Amino acid sequence: MTTPDLRRSKNLKQLVKKLGLAETKSVNLSLLHLALTHPSFSHQDNYQQLEFIGDAVVRLVASEVLMAAYPKSPVGEFAAIRSILVSDRCLAEFADSFGLERYLLVSPSAASDRAGKTSRLADAFEAILGAFYLSTNDLALVRPWLNPILEEKAVEIRRDPALHNYKDALQEWTQANHKLLPKYRVQEAAGQNHAHRFLAQVWLKDRQLGKGSGRSKKEAEQAAAKDAFSQLSIKKQP
Repeated sequence: MTTPDLRRSKNLKQLVKKLGLAETKSVNLSLLHLALTHPSFSHQDNYQQLEFIGDAVVRLVASEVLMAAYPKSPVGEFAAIRSILVSDRCLAEFADSFGLERYLLVSPSAASDRAGKTSRLADAFEAILGAFYLSTNDLALVRPWLNPILEEKAVEIRRDPALHNYKDALQEWTQANHKLLPKYRVQEAAGQNHAHRFLAQVWLKDRQLGKGSGRSKKEAEQAAAKDAFSQLSIKKQP
């Protein structure tokens, strides 16, 4: 009869193979087990600390990938694409491609929460990156595995500009550089009722970063955020 521990070890080795790391002896299975343990399953031994490390890892590697692949792109484009690459939606998509959900240890009540699936998978994916990092205490294991995943997705994002979320990217930039959130001022432009246009400005304290227009308030805000990034990119160029 197979014990739960042996069964779990077998499942983890199966996952390592599915991740394409079968030839790598460096993956710490204890850390991988922890990376797949949801807080609802264990309040003390779960993936939260590994997720914290993995969040920093994926942001760093995504930045490296983008700068290496598109060295002449402005910083605004880097930030916008990275904000998508590290979003819960994308990370959950990566996790789903490896079938991570079946390996997660999660309580029945949490597992039944379908609305929380994206967040669970994204968190687990980051936790796995944290486990990879701590397995070698460097990025030697992470980079060869993660780079192709991010490179392929970045190409897809660049092909479809509609995927760019400049508002999220600008918020990330202002928080990182100024510890402040951008503020939007939107007003309806004069015109016929059937051709509504909205004008938006984005401000950081008393400084206007950008402006834009659109057929809806959200569209106008995105345009203003995009304009802000173009201005920031110009100022950063030598």
